[in-house]
Amino acid sequence: MMQKPFKPSKEQLENAAGKKVPDLIEHGLKVLFCGINHSLYSAAVGHHFARPGNRFWPTLFAAGFTDRLISPFEEDELLLHGYGITNLVRRATASADELAKEEITQGALSLKRRVLKFRPRFVAVLGISAYRTAFQRPGATIGLQQDDLIGDSRLWVLPNPSGLNAHYQRADLARLFRELRDATG
Repeated sequence: MMQKPFKPSKEQLENAAGKKVPDLIEHGLKVLFCGINHSLYSAAVGHHFARPGNRFWPTLFAAGFTDRLISPFEEDELLLHGYGITNLVRRATASADELAKEEITQGALSLKRRVLKFRPRFVAVLGISAYRTAFQRPGATIGLQQDDLIGDSRLWVLPNPSGLNAHYQRADLARLFRELRDATG
């Protein structure tokens, strides 16, 4: 049953620090999208990429992963398309800048365990800097990581869709996400 969309109060946002949002995951996904960590907004409402201004959901639609724009409150529909969501670090912060390098590196180890258990075809890490830190690949670039696998799962790096990431405009995000969608068949 879908939770009714709501806007969290200031108090709910303040109380969301450190909270977790459950993974949206199951065995054999086409793509497991992996964010850096949850925003306070996402933790307060209990859904991934829920902060207004986050471009994740519009980008999925624009890239052809979904046949319509899905709300964060409808995120379970992603599983019907063969896609899931997790995060490197599983606690909410006001900004990813609050995460220590060691926390991101430890998050990669936790991600590897989840990937080995659920075996998605692709793991799409959303954020080049986070990927470089987590996987100790300072020269990594956007796209398929030719030499990196977790079990049989291929690794793909995409830009962080946060509205705070001004390096990529909507059309650029859609094009880069579409390259992954095309690779998944």
